[in-house]
Amino acid sequence: MPLALLALAIAAFGIGTTEFVMMGLLPNVADDLHTSVPTAGYLVSAYAIGVVVGAPLLTALGSRVPRKRMLLLLMALFTVGNLASALAPGFGTLVAARVLAGLPHGAFFGVGAVVAARLVREGRQARAVATMFLGLTVANIVGVPAATLLGQHLGWRATFLVVTAIGLAAMAALARLVPYVPLDGRQSLGRELRALGDRQVLLGLLTAVFGFAGVFAVYAYLASMTTEVMGFGESAVTLVLALFGIGMTLGALVAGPLTDRALRPTLYGSLAALALVLVAFRLTMHVQWAALVLVVLLGAVGFMTTTPLQMLVMEKARHAPTLASASNHSAFNLANAGGAWLGGAAIAAGQGWTSPTLVGAALAVVGLAVAVTAGLLDRTPKGASRVVAGSPLTGRSVSSPSSRASGS
Repeated sequence: MPLALLALAIAAFGIGTTEFVMMGLLPNVADDLHTSVPTAGYLVSAYAIGVVVGAPLLTALGSRVPRKRMLLLLMALFTVGNLASALAPGFGTLVAARVLAGLPHGAFFGVGAVVAARLVREGRQARAVATMFLGLTVANIVGVPAATLLGQHLGWRATFLVVTAIGLAAMAALARLVPYVPLDGRQSLGRELRALGDRQVLLGLLTAVFGFAGVFAVYAYLASMTTEVMGFGESAVTLVLALFGIGMTLGALVAGPLTDRALRPTLYGSLAALALVLVAFRLTMHVQWAALVLVVLLGAVGFMTTTPLQMLVMEKARHAPTLASASNHSAFNLANAGGAWLGGAAIAAGQGWTSPTLVGAALAVVGLAVAVTAGLLDRTPKGASRVVAGSPLTGRSVSSPSSRASGS
């Protein structure tokens, strides 16, 4: 695999850390800024709003910017947003800083996925995209627990200063390792919007909204399930979250090769497995060792859906994939917010801490139904050439390292 994928993974590590670490820092932030934990929870929503808005907006604004330069600009905005979070004098400014930090999230992964696919030969594109996403999964194993621990001992501001440093390191890696990836001369915002309006792309985004919502209906309340149902102490929460991250990493490693071989079957299988695992999790949550195994499996099958969904929208928007690819991350964040809300509604209705598992299973089944419907409606010939950014991947034009400076 090209070293450029390492640079993309480092950036994904920083993005994943700042996205998920706030969940563990809410009590610290609430205490320091003299607000309640539920109110502090708006900081999680603020980041998601930034992703949903920023993914299509920044991608559209940067449609004519060279890929490498766009990646650097997006990572610079991410770094500034985290520095602003660390220096925020009050709750209102911290909310604004979280929105700012979230703005480049979807656009970065959208552009990064296109670049990753262009760096490898035909038949290995999904593995390349999954390699970039490994940074996101490793963040949940190492970055989030370590950053949470740091925030608990040195204050939450220290966490965001460290993420700022990761952002600077990612920018250096991107500048050094990512080659010049030329834009298609026919690329335009109108072309991107037309590709985004393709029926198969829209169905892919809808699959992401419902399917991945099944994961977050449970993940948002996993810490409470650990103490209230599994019978562990608070000190075990970090371990359980790390196990979920290990599962995500395993899912990303498996999803890449499987997606390269059979995209739709991988998507169908992962969504079906997600529904089954969520039901099994509900039945075994009171048995500690079984619950821990199911946490790993939940992370694995949940994250296995991301690579085929990413590749699906890129393939169906093949002549202008960047906006569709970025919009996929808006869909994932709508899934995060919607799944967490529905899971919380079940708990608030008195159905108990295990009820989000059934909510998640139902959402996964809906996502599977949308995916199967899209597959039945898909009339693309099986032998059709996959095209990204207007050029067949087998005929991509990526400059050698010696010519990087000219296009960065």
